[in-house]
Amino acid sequence: MGYARVSTSEQNLDLQIDALNAAGCTRIFSDTASGVKADRQGLTQALAQCCSGDMLVAWKLDRLGRSLIDLVALVEELRRRDIGLRVLTGLGAMIDTTKADGRMILGIFAVLAEFERELIRERTAAGLAAARARGARLGRPAKLTPSQIEQARIWLDQRHRTRKQIATHFNVHIATLRRAINSGPKN
Repeated sequence: MGYARVSTSEQNLDLQIDALNAAGCTRIFSDTASGVKADRQGLTQALAQCCSGDMLVAWKLDRLGRSLIDLVALVEELRRRDIGLRVLTGLGAMIDTTKADGRMILGIFAVLAEFERELIRERTAAGLAAARARGARLGRPAKLTPSQIEQARIWLDQRHRTRKQIATHFNVHIATLRRAINSGPKN
């Protein structure tokens, strides 16, 4: 099975298809889609057609994954399904996961992807901490304003309405109302 991808319709698949044919691919799937686009029908079809013992062949490694993390996930799926991967040219040229050196290279990629995930986690945590330090409120926006919470408390204290009636009035779930009353600002 071969897979080719170009990013825009102005680009041409001929070079990749010629290389895949020369590598012995009898079926070639292709996409014209940006690398950041998650839905790549050709790749999905190629993966669906691959069976245990098959080999997925790509012209370059960057044609397969949107990021190192996505690439490692794809390779893991192929490994789990006992499908080999062969890369013909470019960075990662001649990767062949049916051989020890190809598996070693992809193992290094997996370590790099884990490192990338850890960096993303650290940057996210630092960004959240900085936002909190600036006083930003994180998370979903409150469903009820402080004045609505106060009005709900008054209605409950004076027994003018039930919790269900108040929740309906403010168009929120009763559990949302209960949490707001229990944790919202009190006068």
